[in-house]
Amino acid sequence: MLPELRSDEAMLSIPKFDIQRDDIKGFISELRAFHEVFSDCFARSELREHFFRYMVGQLGQLERKSIEPIALAVEDGRVRAMQRFVSEAVWDDDRILNKYRSLVNEDLGDENGVLIFDESGFVKKGEDSIGVSKQYCGNVGKVENCQVGVFAAYASPHGYALVGKRLYIPEKWFGDAYSDRRRKCELPEEVQFRTKPQLAAEMFNTLCTEGQIPFRYVLADSIYGENPDFIEAVEQRTGVSYFVSVQADTLCWLTTPITCEKTYRYKGKIKKKTVLHSAEKKPFSVASIARSIHDFFWYRRKVSEGAKGPIEYEFTKRRVVLSRNGNPHKTIWLIIRRTLESNPVYTYFLSNAPLSTRLKTFVWLSGLRWAIEQSFEETKDDLGMDHYEVRKFRGWHHHILTCMLAHFFLWHLKIRLGKKSTVYYSIAA
Repeated sequence: MLPELRSDEAMLSIPKFDIQRDDIKGFISELRAFHEVFSDCFARSELREHFFRYMVGQLGQLERKSIEPIALAVEDGRVRAMQRFVSEAVWDDDRILNKYRSLVNEDLGDENGVLIFDESGFVKKGEDSIGVSKQYCGNVGKVENCQVGVFAAYASPHGYALVGKRLYIPEKWFGDAYSDRRRKCELPEEVQFRTKPQLAAEMFNTLCTEGQIPFRYVLADSIYGENPDFIEAVEQRTGVSYFVSVQADTLCWLTTPITCEKTYRYKGKIKKKTVLHSAEKKPFSVASIARSIHDFFWYRRKVSEGAKGPIEYEFTKRRVVLSRNGNPHKTIWLIIRRTLESNPVYTYFLSNAPLSTRLKTFVWLSGLRWAIEQSFEETKDDLGMDHYEVRKFRGWHHHILTCMLAHFFLWHLKIRLGKKSTVYYSIAA
């Protein structure tokens, strides 16, 4: 999504995946070469062959891409052997991911790249699959019996790919009542309860520590944008700016309020705390700030979000001081987007981008989350990411990992062939 601005202000654009079967010759040979990169991640040749056959099935035209249909459809496939391979066999997962991210950097890496964090649900029947619970499932827009994965995607002028995954396991799964289920699902003892933002922060720190994928911006919705664990993890990285959604009731001031220290006695000791000066007003919600901004300060921009085509919004930005526990916390950008109806719908974002950042950059960032949504759609619709029937912790991670690799493999073919991109985000000349 980019505003219609002067052509000399062009920012990175992200192409859509549009490769067709007719574009590829020697598909299986290409896939074999791709798999050779990961050959040393498996202890035996048998496991390497299962790895190859499983991805052949994911990339095929099967209606249902769970283990049994894949094993029955591919040459030399065996159902029980493939089930054991996905659910129980030991893979060097960390090594696979390390090699994979190196490939992503080779094909998609860009210094202005964007990391995007979001979750995706997988509706399930029964209660025996690892982490399954009655919880909100964004895919169906309601509470459903499902598993939820937290993902990181990477987007650049060259394409987009999923680069990180975590399975969210609800807190109740770590109680005594679920001990038998944890054992049956082979949940490692070292795995502890983590909130979704904590899982996202772990992925972010891993990607930063590896240093294989260059990026400048981090995007996320309000679940992550309002969480201190996630935000503080990003703020610790020099040269990285976040752009995150927040709820309408987020509190802030337009100017820094005056504070003073107040002494009080607690358990016989004299302590101090910072409080607002008595003359200061309480913080305002971002919703009330939005409604108070005169039309003169709103800028209309035509944007394009994914496959929906051009949409017009109005944008404005303000420097605000966030409130934490009723006291000023930090100065930051508030970006507000509204629809064009007589009763507009407002959306709110926060960013720690530099003071010199112009509105056009925020307008652009506000539309880039489509890349991870598109990744979910493509891996589910075309590669069977939501078709799995594995119940074990290891099986979930293995299945999702092969889907990520298969999705990137197709992007690699597009890039290798030099196929002209269909650009979603571009600036009008």
